[in-house]
Amino acid sequence: MKKAFETDIQQAKSAIENAEYILLGGGAGLSAAAGIEYGGKRFKENFASFIEKYRLTDMYSSGFYPFPTQEECWAYWAKHILINRFEPGATKLYRDLLRLVNGKNYFVMTTNVDSQFEKSGFPVDKVFEVQGNYGFLQCSTGCNDKVYYNESLVKEMVEKTVGCKIPSELVPTCPVCGGNMDPHLRINQYFVQDEKWYEWNQSYNTFLKESGGKKLVFLELGVGFNTPGIIRYPFEQMTYHNKNATLIRLNKEHPEGAKENIDKTIAFTEDMQEVVSAIVE
Repeated sequence: MKKAFETDIQQAKSAIENAEYILLGGGAGLSAAAGIEYGGKRFKENFASFIEKYRLTDMYSSGFYPFPTQEECWAYWAKHILINRFEPGATKLYRDLLRLVNGKNYFVMTTNVDSQFEKSGFPVDKVFEVQGNYGFLQCSTGCNDKVYYNESLVKEMVEKTVGCKIPSELVPTCPVCGGNMDPHLRINQYFVQDEKWYEWNQSYNTFLKESGGKKLVFLELGVGFNTPGIIRYPFEQMTYHNKNATLIRLNKEHPEGAKENIDKTIAFTEDMQEVVSAIVE
């Protein structure tokens, strides 16, 4: 183990052990590090026919592809949801994160929509999935404030997909207005914030209020610049305003942070599993 890395690990361990509160921020890089990658071999193996027909390049950009019909759109999305939400079990990285914070007063803010925190044992009332969840559908125009669990429908869609299309009778329609439906993801202004969303938002705000000024560790995991205003920038701002705060950032590509927090930040560019395992040990 390199000396600088070992020193950073010991500093991170000490900060977490002495913390009164820990706020985890999970971004796309976290699930990618856990093995739920959106490109490369995993994408090619699962979407060969879609790649050939539509020249898709990865799962992230494919979510914005203008499929000509709802039958084609849902053939893609059903497969996407299945392999990212329902097929994967709890991953080692997420389970190790739970070990890391177990027994502490913690909360999770995540832009990930794959339920890995819940699958790995994090209590649902401690996880705010602010951008939605693959496991639910919503009205595409947000005509109502409900979300609809989709596991059985998604599996049937995948099973009955032929030629990159699902049967027309499986295309979901809103039970209120009869219009199209979307995955429950924050992709436009029609994102549905249901009752549970507001409950989790309140829990998050309560955690922030209670931890203000206390020994607080912000554990930022794989958060880049797609939506930095949700986790990355607020974590930096709160670190700056709390003299007792420490920001631990795990990010291979974007470890740099606000210069005002340089003495309060521990940044790792190493493999995330390696870092978490070293801290847990």
